[in-house]
Amino acid sequence: MSRIGKKPVSVPAGVTANVSGQLVKIKGSKGELSFEVPVEVSVALENGAIAVQPRSQTKRARALWGTSRARINNLVVGTTAGFEKKLEINGVGYKAAVNGKVLKLSLGYSHDIDYEIPAGVTITTPKPTEIVVVGIDKQVVGQTAAEIRDYRGPEPYKGKGVKYAGEFIFRKEGKKK
Repeated sequence: MSRIGKKPVSVPAGVTANVSGQLVKIKGSKGELSFEVPVEVSVALENGAIAVQPRSQTKRARALWGTSRARINNLVVGTTAGFEKKLEINGVGYKAAVNGKVLKLSLGYSHDIDYEIPAGVTITTPKPTEIVVVGIDKQVVGQTAAEIRDYRGPEPYKGKGVKYAGEFIFRKEGKKK
């Protein structure tokens, strides 16, 4: 039994939920998102909440039960509050700046990196060493932050590179002479 799947997703005031077949559409103050629920799981709108149940007791249906409920909850949270990922840049001369729909990164390479900001995501740089990724779709926000981090991930000796805010980097000592 899925502990997460048992809980219905409550739909707050100001948010409209529409369930038609396997398609769940949520519209809130920040925008509109939809999710196609897998056929192994049934979904219904009851008493101002979205209930998710497995159609059978197969391993796949039980696995998708909690996952589907979590994805629907992310739609509700995204359309009401949105999602945010913060990145920090460490290193001498490492910096970031936003020019229109392009994030310009200087990460110690011989050239600057121009990252095209995807649709549905807003990137700001409050300081040259901070990047804030904001959007309503949790998957797109996380994917965007991961792609930016991949250009120069944090290295274990000096900690230089791009890391998530609050991420712990295991540091190595280096060679002894």
